[in-house]
Formats: sequence, structure tokens, C-alpha cells
Amino acid sequence: MWWTFSRRLVAVWLTACLLAGIATASSTTAPVPRIRHVVVIVFENHERSAVLGADEAPTFDSLATGYAQATDYHAVAHPSLPNYLALISGSTHGVTGDCLSCPQTGPTIGTQLTRAGLSWGAFAEGYPSGARFDRKHVPFLYFAHDVAKVRPLSAFKPSALPAFSFVVPNRCHDMHDCSVSAGDAWLRTFVKPLLTQPSTAVFLVFDEGTTTEGGGGLVPLIVAGSAVRRHAVTGQAADHYSLLRTIEDALGLSPLGNAARATPLTGIWRR
Repeated sequence: MWWTFSRRLVAVWLTACLLAGIATASSTTAPVPRIRHVVVIVFENHERSAVLGADEAPTFDSLATGYAQATDYHAVAHPSLPNYLALISGSTHGVTGDCLSCPQTGPTIGTQLTRAGLSWGAFAEGYPSGARFDRKHVPFLYFAHDVAKVRPLSAFKPSALPAFSFVVPNRCHDMHDCSVSAGDAWLRTFVKPLLTQPSTAVFLVFDEGTTTEGGGGLVPLIVAGSAVRRHAVTGQAADHYSLLRTIEDALGLSPLGNAARATPLTGIWRR
């Protein structure tokens, strides 16, 4: 009887150790939690120092200090288009200019989402023919299989978010043609309803900066929303491929291209 009782104790102990091992393995292999809604909003052509702490962007400053920010985040190239392609496909595809008619092939995060049965869309202000709409700021238009998912920004509904939204302000609100304060004022109204949506991460990123540091400049990256730990700061080296990897991990997708070799953003998530 004693031997049977001892074997039972050993069995219980081994089971507990196994479960603990599984929990430990899960925490080390999943640095980014699964997130229900991801929103990416892309702004234009500013270094981090020109936006954060520059007194022209109180909304950006408030979101950066109230939610999460990356202090060592770089664009990967110049000019705009290669950075946009990198953000959605993990590659610049050898593009070195802002070509308007240079169709691309291969998978994008949109392809992955469609195959996984997850909802997604790209939402561009002024699309398709507004005076300040810019085709090269909407990378999904360069992939024939993704064009149907591009819609006007008026179709974007914060109360009915898809799994993935790629938001493109017009050339004024993205700060390309207008001031930092103009972009900040637009963001203040646009982002407010997104912050209360459950299991949501809102990535505010700039396509490129004005220097060549890291390939395309040291640019702001802010992550806000209910899925984000408050007052978090990460100093890890990151770029557009890291951002794509983070989003793919959050949505349960395999990393594309250079994102497969990138480290996702960690230490900023609510658990």
C-alpha cells in the first residue's frame, strides 16, 4: 500500500512538472500575445526627434508616454515606397524609387490573412482620386491580388474592426505636405475611438525619416490600445521588418521575407 501511494505521489509530481514545463515553453515561444484587432497608421517623412517632445504633437506625445513607444526604431530605406512594401511583405522587392507603375508579385500580409480566413482591409483617405491621395502610400495597390481590399477611409468603422487594418491618411494628414501639428490634430480625433476597442493594438509609424540612420532614419513608433501595457518603453533595435513580424505573431501568421529573421517587439503587451 505504501508503494502504491508513493507511486501516486511521484505521478502527481511528474504531471505538475510537465505542466510547468509546458507553461514555461509557451511563455518563451510566444513573446507576442494573440491580438484580435491590429490597426497600422502610417505617417510620412519625420525623424523621431521632430515629432516626439517637439511641442507640435501633443497627441503623439500623450500616446507615447501613456501607452508604449520604441526608442530605437528605424525605417529601412529611402524613398517612401520601399518602406511601405517592407511593411506589408517583408521585402523592398528591389524597388529603389517611388514608381507608380511597378507591379509586384508574391505574398503579403493580406495574402496570409485571406488564406487564414481573417478579415482585413487597407483604408486610404481620398481613395481613389482625391487631390491629396497618393498611390505610392498604399502598397497593397502594387499587388494585383490585394487591390480589391483597398477602400476609402470613410469605410473604416472603429466599432467593427477587421483583424487587420492598414490606414493611410492623405498627404496633409500624414505630414507629407502639411505640418506636424496638422497631422497631430487629425490623429487626435481619429484614434480616440480605437483606444477603447477590446484586444486591439494601434501601431503609429512613419515610413521614413530625413536621415539615413539605420537605412531610412530613426523614426517614431508608438503602440497604443487595450492590448498594450501602459507607460511601456522598449529600447530594442527594431525596424519595419520587426513590426511586420510582431503583427504576424499577434495574428497567428508565419513571418514573411525579412520578418522571419527579425525579432518581434516584446515587453509592451498586457497579459
